[in-house]
Amino acid sequence: MTMKFPTRAVLATICFAIAITVSSAITFAQSAQGAKPAPPAGGAATAPTPAATAALQKHVEDYLRNVYAWGEGIDVKVGPLVPAPVGDLYQTTVVVSAQGGSDSAVVFVSKDGRYVLRGELDDMNIDPFAEVKNQLHIENAASKGPKDAAVTVVEFGDFECPVCRQLEEVLRGVLPQYPQIRFVFKDFPLESVHPWAMTAAIAGHCALQQSPDIFWKLHDSIYDSQDLISPENVVDKLTDLATTAGANPADLKTCMADPKSTEAVRASLQDGGNVEVTSTPTVFVDGRKFVGPNPNLLQQFIEYDLHPRPTPAIK
Repeated sequence: MTMKFPTRAVLATICFAIAITVSSAITFAQSAQGAKPAPPAGGAATAPTPAATAALQKHVEDYLRNVYAWGEGIDVKVGPLVPAPVGDLYQTTVVVSAQGGSDSAVVFVSKDGRYVLRGELDDMNIDPFAEVKNQLHIENAASKGPKDAAVTVVEFGDFECPVCRQLEEVLRGVLPQYPQIRFVFKDFPLESVHPWAMTAAIAGHCALQQSPDIFWKLHDSIYDSQDLISPENVVDKLTDLATTAGANPADLKTCMADPKSTEAVRASLQDGGNVEVTSTPTVFVDGRKFVGPNPNLLQQFIEYDLHPRPTPAIK
């Protein structure tokens, strides 16, 4: 699977491979004497001193380094400690970086410094996918299918990504079974590993400016011709493919040279980053996320939303 950064082996445990990790092996010393301060009357905890906060952050870093063998060459930063929405816990973000790549995860830390918990905190009274759907920004993206569809599938893809081509083969088999759904393609070119992906994304954007039909024909032909495209021939090859798809080649080249076209692709990249896309292809079915060319999950998610089950009332 193509990654946003080429260090997956080094950073394989960044997301803490298990859903929840609870540790009680080390108790954090709250003071130089090791005593735990008593909470004030009423049960509210006093705000920690800057020194205590720094010590707790260092304790979390040291513990996670030990658990995941993050040694020299791997940078671990524990962010500010803020009160968690529930429980007597702090919440923080841990960012792990190595060789130009990075990833992050939210962790919860007990205020006595004894426990660290990795997991997701969900409010069951709100739509769990509403925030993700709001951040996808699909209004100006390439799409096919009814705009008022009951189910919307959004792919963040890279035209040079071999695994995206595998997903394309899956989509060609699955989507015709569901003409009532909407499919949206968002650009997410991985420039660090795919040298012509950005150029292809810009060409796709410019083809879309001429017509959606031209875009989809170009989209399909790029994947079909992926092995024939190289950094050396990419502009000529994409121009030929776009012209065959019905594009005006002069208008296409003018658009591709316009900085606004690059900005549009980078805006799509930012949208992907906002919903934690780190590899391609990443797919969202009404906000539910999966990575890779997985036909079973794709159909499972589509079928579920086409035939919704009763759910608890959302306040």
